[in-house]
Amino acid sequence: MKYYVESYGCTMNFGEGRKLSEDMASMGFFETETPEEADIVILNTCTVVETTEKRMISRISELKKAGKEVIVTGCMAKAQPQRIEIRLPGSIIVPPREYHAFAKMVADKYGIAGPPIFKGYGPSTILPIAQGCLGNCSYCITRLARGKLLSYPEDEILKEFRKMVESGTKEILLTAQDTACYGFDIGTDLAELLGKMLEIPGDYKIRIGMMNPNHLMRISDRLVETMRDDRMYRFLHIPVQSGSDKILRSMRRGYTSEDFMSLVGSLRSKCPDISIATDVISGYPGETDEDHEMTKDLIRKLRADTLNITRFSPRPGTDAIKMEQVHGRIAKERSTELTELKNRVEYDVNCGMVGNTYRALATEKKDGTIMRTGNYRPVVIEDDIPLGTTRDVTVTECRSTYLIGKLA
Repeated sequence: MKYYVESYGCTMNFGEGRKLSEDMASMGFFETETPEEADIVILNTCTVVETTEKRMISRISELKKAGKEVIVTGCMAKAQPQRIEIRLPGSIIVPPREYHAFAKMVADKYGIAGPPIFKGYGPSTILPIAQGCLGNCSYCITRLARGKLLSYPEDEILKEFRKMVESGTKEILLTAQDTACYGFDIGTDLAELLGKMLEIPGDYKIRIGMMNPNHLMRISDRLVETMRDDRMYRFLHIPVQSGSDKILRSMRRGYTSEDFMSLVGSLRSKCPDISIATDVISGYPGETDEDHEMTKDLIRKLRADTLNITRFSPRPGTDAIKMEQVHGRIAKERSTELTELKNRVEYDVNCGMVGNTYRALATEKKDGTIMRTGNYRPVVIEDDIPLGTTRDVTVTECRSTYLIGKLA
């Protein structure tokens, strides 16, 4: 039998999708390039917002109609299993905390297809380092799906990291729900893990995944020290979510807007060219025009390299769904305002890179080749550069979300 893994949502989900694919290959199942060619489709779901949840339900129906055997994994398998069971009675449903049993569940139903098939890592790959988080955000369904922090053992992570490096992987993306709190439950932390990774020789780049500000504050000084090594991308994704302290308290984020700006200021002082990505939720319950203006002010002051705007989506089982909601029209207007502001700020930030030359790694093919600079900024060039290749590129122009360049 042939299989296909179809992942949605965050980097973590895609990293776990790779591991599930390895499990299938270890039992002799052959991976196809498209879901249409597969007998079994592993639908690795996301349910972070309502529109994504609806897409998952629609996709289940499409696959069932196409006559596919469907295995459902990911956050929806834990947060809303009943919605899946109604549409796929008798199918395998595997929540994230039960991935250790995935191979046995598949073997029990479908048997062993043949001898193990070796799967390589490729030039860029994802390495999950933990499940769950230490947060208690009032709006987050992922917390319900993933549970409390469960850091993976350091020796297991380092073993897989070494295998990736020795296989020739050039870019390794460390991921978790909150990478900043890695190890807090097992007597270590992310900075210590990174230090041990960097002891492993090789030509590679490490990118750290999303981290919440309150946990990053505990390790920020030692973490930024690791960025003195050129094998570390000088990049951090630190969601702020709002510029209003009232809204941050309601969200139960555990920091103030001043805390966030002080953290970013400290990071930039120690690593001047660090690239900062952040997220903002627009239209959160109880958000007033004044709160919205505070968020706009923070965006202007922060001048993030990358800013992701999400309109609030009430999720079942969370406290925020019980709160007084902002009218949809107002939330949409505020989201539009923030997006327009984000585009202006990002464009202005990117203009500062035009004319400069950077050492960059080829990571994706999309209308040419996407090269990533040492601080993870994307430079699109027309040339067809093999993935995993490092070249010098000169930035010739820019857009709000990316840079355009040529080989130097």
